[in-house]
Amino acid sequence: MCRWLAYRGESLQPSTLILDSAHSLVAQSLNSPLGAETVNGDGVGFGWYSSGPDAAGSPALFHSIEPAWHDQNLREITQAVRSPLFFSHVRAAGGPPIQNTNCHPFRYENWMFMHNGFLSGFAEVKRDLTFAIDPSLYPHVRGTTDSEVLFHLALTLGLREDPVKAMRETVRKVESVGRDHGVPFPMQGTIAVSDGDTVWTFRYSTQGRSRSLFHSADIPTLRQLYPDAERLELFGDTAHVVVSEPLNDLPGAFIEVPESTLAILDAEGYRHEPFLEAA
Repeated sequence: MCRWLAYRGESLQPSTLILDSAHSLVAQSLNSPLGAETVNGDGVGFGWYSSGPDAAGSPALFHSIEPAWHDQNLREITQAVRSPLFFSHVRAAGGPPIQNTNCHPFRYENWMFMHNGFLSGFAEVKRDLTFAIDPSLYPHVRGTTDSEVLFHLALTLGLREDPVKAMRETVRKVESVGRDHGVPFPMQGTIAVSDGDTVWTFRYSTQGRSRSLFHSADIPTLRQLYPDAERLELFGDTAHVVVSEPLNDLPGAFIEVPESTLAILDAEGYRHEPFLEAA
């Protein structure tokens, strides 16, 4: 349904990845070889945490219903700021309307969330899942997407205290409600969540056939493999990105995240953990 990327590392001009890579996110919005939809032109979002001692804990957001390749403001902003952690997302609307409040990433306090996929049979399960959101959080649901409901359900189930446990409980809740309504494969997608320091990414679907997800190899390793690749000098040693599909064609530059797997990115780099067995 969409394409996204999440970056963590030394402060970086986001346009380096979002605009300037060989297969940048903007390029994927026009042509996504691994995506369920080739074109993702129904909106774009960019969320970033500031750097430095005066940085606010809450991320800044930019949303637009313009196609990413046509949005001059996206170009201006991603070239003007530098950030140690940012998300970006291009949307292919699968049902919910094309409107600003339906663009990812979503934000609550210092948390950001984005999703590529769908909750199958959302029209049937929407009422039950929405009613499961804590009443104090419900006013923050501003759009109409299944992804935003998923985020606020995860917040309800403890995302701020234990993101992994909360996401497991959230997915199981979606599957339970879906099956109550006769939906055979309720959950599909890849998800990224951050508190401004750590990035948690999840690849999971009830059917066991999830959307694609990759993360970059370590920059020092890539410099050894490709000593003549001048572009690698743009990145610090701790620069890492998790993406829906690779941003370049360099062999070994991107590693696929396995099915039903959680990839955690923090100051120590990546680590993988099993997420859930397909139900």
